[in-house]
Amino acid sequence: MEHAMTPPDRDAEARAAQRRRANLRLALILASVAAAFAVGFAAKIVLLGP
Repeated sequence: MEHAMTPPDRDAEARAAQRRRANLRLALILASVAAAFAVGFAAKIVLLGP
């Protein structure tokens, strides 16, 4: 017997999708911060020496 999707299940799926989007956004922000540090560190080495 297949279970029909009830409104609370749809709400749970919507919350899960929203959480996934928020997690992806956070991951992209953190990755961009890490990339900025890496580029800054590389520029320091190139411009000022090790």
